[in-house]
Amino acid sequence: MSPPPTPSPSYSNPLLAARADPAHHLAGPFRPQTPLGQSPAPSPVRYSRSPPPILRWSTESRGFWADIKSLRWVVVPSSSLKVLLFVFILWANWELVAPHVAPGLSNPFAPLLFISHRIPGTSDDDPRYQKGWLDLAFLAYYIVFWSFIRQTITLYFFRPLAKWFGIRRETKLDRFGEQGYAVLYFAFTGAWGMRIMAQLPTWWYRTEHFWIDYPHWDMKPELKAYYLAQAAYWCQQLLVLLLGLEKPRKDYNELVAHHFVTLWLVGWSYLVNLTFIGNAVYLSMDLPDSLLGFSKLLNYIQWERTKTAVFIVFLFVWSYFRHWLNWVMLYSVWNEFDLMPETSKRWSPQDGVWLTWWMKYQIFAPILLLQFLNLFWYFLILRIAWRAISGSQVTDDRSDDEGEDDDPDEKDKKDDD
Repeated sequence: MSPPPTPSPSYSNPLLAARADPAHHLAGPFRPQTPLGQSPAPSPVRYSRSPPPILRWSTESRGFWADIKSLRWVVVPSSSLKVLLFVFILWANWELVAPHVAPGLSNPFAPLLFISHRIPGTSDDDPRYQKGWLDLAFLAYYIVFWSFIRQTITLYFFRPLAKWFGIRRETKLDRFGEQGYAVLYFAFTGAWGMRIMAQLPTWWYRTEHFWIDYPHWDMKPELKAYYLAQAAYWCQQLLVLLLGLEKPRKDYNELVAHHFVTLWLVGWSYLVNLTFIGNAVYLSMDLPDSLLGFSKLLNYIQWERTKTAVFIVFLFVWSYFRHWLNWVMLYSVWNEFDLMPETSKRWSPQDGVWLTWWMKYQIFAPILLLQFLNLFWYFLILRIAWRAISGSQVTDDRSDDEGEDDDPDEKDKKDDD
């Protein structure tokens, strides 16, 4: 019979273990030292594991200045908040100090936070504003503002809510947050757009007033703020897509095209003083988008009956706003364009009139392109409706999830944006 194995010194005798450990705070100094002129024995190389690279669409900050230079402040809320606060502090300091140092000097930071170019002589009871170069400063600030609001709501409200509903997959958590934000944003802007249209002669899509009394260059302050805030939102969304700061979707190209067409239409309508028709276009997009996002949230949490009921309502709302009203506006551009005064049918920017004959086609084209994109999505919506009627699930079959970390069994269950 062989003798039992001798226990290792490191476990059997603490004193022997201490003597054998050169790094021990007691035994180390008493081990043989390296003689003069000889190199010490090489110590074992220890490799430190470098942190994994941050994905382009990650919301993790790389440091404030790095986020600024790489434009990652668009998706990192802490960095966008610092930009917002920096501008606000500059504005507030000027408001506090300037009256004592330079009375009467206007605050140079005010155009970033508030609309500019009030028309001189308009009463305080009914102030009016015109467009101007300082609108670009307002637009820039609110691109940062919407970036902060969007990411804060997405990461700190809807993401925990998704986990509470049992959603665990990372991609679905992201999509749930995005759709939750879309519901809040488009419900807010849809209600705001309706409030503004109710103050205009164009209520409810009385399209002849798009052209009668043109140019509509003097804007109510609320209309101007609404227009520029919406433009800032779409600029921010386009920036995220073009920079690849979010995980792409299946309909990425259609989304980019949609954002370009929207900004083309809205930008031109603001430039040539057609804000009435711009308000109508915004409203036709916002209300159905809010219901679209809501139906997707219900799809993620699998509330089947509620999801089906909301989808039916959404189908009618989308059909009415995104298609019927869109065709109503196209008809107006084609057939009511000449209702404007004869004196306005010329290209004279100094007089606020831009609608020479060829501008009819410049206005018609982006609305028609918007309709083509809506028809693309309408086809997918109707396909979902047909599957529901034929007994399949009411589930959007365009994939949200583009990564390689998806489970194969989940492929047919993926939800869309």
